[in-house]
Amino acid sequence: MALRTLAVDFNSYFASCEQQERPELRGKPIGIVPVLAETTCCIAASYAAKARGVKMGTGMAEARALCPDIVIVQQRPALYINYHRRLVEAIESCIHVTVTKSIDEVECDLTETFAPRESAMAVARQIKDRVARQVGPWLTCSIGIAPNWLLAKLATDMQKPDGLVVLDDVDIPQRLLALELTDFCGIGPRMDHRLRAHGIDSVGKLYGATKAELRGIWGGVEGERMHRRLRGENIPLPQTQHQTVGHSHVLPPALRTEVKSLAVLHRLLQKAAMRLRSIGHYAGGLAAFVGFRDGARWSEELRFNETQDTMALTGALNQLWARRPDGVRRRTPVQVGVVLNRLLPMRGHTPDLFDQERDTARERLHHAMDTLNQTFGNGSVFYGGAFGVTDNAPMRIAFTRIPTPELEQIDPGRERRLRGGKPLLAHPNANSGGSSSGGE
Repeated sequence: MALRTLAVDFNSYFASCEQQERPELRGKPIGIVPVLAETTCCIAASYAAKARGVKMGTGMAEARALCPDIVIVQQRPALYINYHRRLVEAIESCIHVTVTKSIDEVECDLTETFAPRESAMAVARQIKDRVARQVGPWLTCSIGIAPNWLLAKLATDMQKPDGLVVLDDVDIPQRLLALELTDFCGIGPRMDHRLRAHGIDSVGKLYGATKAELRGIWGGVEGERMHRRLRGENIPLPQTQHQTVGHSHVLPPALRTEVKSLAVLHRLLQKAAMRLRSIGHYAGGLAAFVGFRDGARWSEELRFNETQDTMALTGALNQLWARRPDGVRRRTPVQVGVVLNRLLPMRGHTPDLFDQERDTARERLHHAMDTLNQTFGNGSVFYGGAFGVTDNAPMRIAFTRIPTPELEQIDPGRERRLRGGKPLLAHPNANSGGSSSGGE
């Protein structure tokens, strides 16, 4: 089989960026958190912390118990995006980046120039050297080389940190047999359960299954494609579709009130609506949730005609908020979130025949607001429901989604200046959807 794919996976990416940027953190166990609060959890950890049992999702109390000398660092999404762009530029100077899989992972197509094993390994070593010299030695990566993405991705996980693994004809399936089923792209917990229910509880049994068996388990052609990928055929993985747009935020102590938590929800909703418009989609549903200090959780969802209108979505959020039972209102909120779902691409949306004039005016308003926010920073113009909290709910990074800073980043001092200066407009009802401007 030809070696068609080179995968680059940066090791402990968020923590490595911090250690590259801050020499005093190098070699130390560090945990990256979304907000400096004892109620939050780690979203990433350095290798020194991982060696002590700290991992993504580890709560602060447990992290300190496992690793008393751990250094807690608040995440800096803009920094990680900047490093991502520099890393891609360094890789591009060696080989073209075909697909950006996530903020810490890219796929490169091995052309005929690099397809021979030694040539592919040479370009991999060049990438490592170029990254160390141009970006920094603490940004190490594991590189996998294989006939397709599925196998190249597996190879990056087989030697960490700073690994280089090739999977060729002679390596398959022998070098895969010690892996877990869930190590493979396309096999999550639910598929793992289905495979085991059919007697496939190891990679050896997965590899030995027939196309027909896997087609039956997957319930379609994707099972047959998995059979072919395992044998090195270059069958692309299914394209990820936009299914939801959402944001959540762990509340600092000062915002753990009913009024402030609602304001943060409005801030999150306005960010989500701006993202919705930027990807050219409409939403037909809105879900909101609140997590409480005692571990309880409230959530509810509302469906409506598809829209990308922030004012309409604000009305839906206010309806959900009004439905909260009395028992929920008396609890102390520690986390809030909104999710826009039932997404519809713009080409599938049918405008309202009876409100086209209103919709056109709203579109012009949103276009103007989005342009101002992208030009001067998100939070330059906002609806009144978010007044007082626009310094909160900052940009977040999911590993599978790289935010556009122009869509999400705010000027941290804008609202402080706004409160001390003269806002152009602040709607008297903070929850009514009126707009405010941070212009000076």
